[in-house]
Amino acid sequence: MIQAFFLSLGQLLDSRVAMVFLKSLLVTLVLLAAISAGIWFGLHSLLAWIAARLGGLSWAGDAADISTIILILLAHLFLFRAVAIAVIGIFADEVVAAVEAMHYPGAHADARDVPFARSVAMGLSSGVRFLLINLLFSPLYLVLLITGVGTAIAFFVVNSWLLGRDLGDMVAARHMKYGELPKWRRRTSFRRFVLGMFGTGLMLVPVIAFVAPVIGAAMATHAFHRGRRA
Repeated sequence: MIQAFFLSLGQLLDSRVAMVFLKSLLVTLVLLAAISAGIWFGLHSLLAWIAARLGGLSWAGDAADISTIILILLAHLFLFRAVAIAVIGIFADEVVAAVEAMHYPGAHADARDVPFARSVAMGLSSGVRFLLINLLFSPLYLVLLITGVGTAIAFFVVNSWLLGRDLGDMVAARHMKYGELPKWRRRTSFRRFVLGMFGTGLMLVPVIAFVAPVIGAAMATHAFHRGRRA
């Protein structure tokens, strides 16, 4: 996996990979900006409505500003991974194809391009799955707060598992039929979990987090094809 990381890092300057990075970054930032704007106007409207019903509250404006900033920061921390992976899921086929063309030409020649509609569906499924699974585990996260580090560890493990699945599926979709995926997922569960750990770890690093989805997609390509050779 270390070798896959450095190979992926070295291909960031590939024009095809760089273009995917720019497209995915732009879409991710636009979506995060839209979420922020929605939180800003929604919370201000809510507090303005409450203030009007209570006869006007002098502190409502300040409370709205402070609450909005806190909520936006929390939303970015929690939703960045969901948005970034959903977006890269849409463009991942271009990254996978570029890596295959350079390192695995035989597999590249036999691959099927993933239709755009399926890429969009996979990306949206990744984002929704992230939100639902983390909401499901939220009681555990809250209980583990008393340990100091338990919540962070649990969140990291759960999301490494999710990310490993998402990244692996991006590559497998080019080479496997839908009915073959469940068996392949069981056989490669540990390898994909390690891949997810790398990707999740990169997303925790400031600045690097923006390029992490692209590196993850490239690493998943190496992991998939090296695993098939083993």
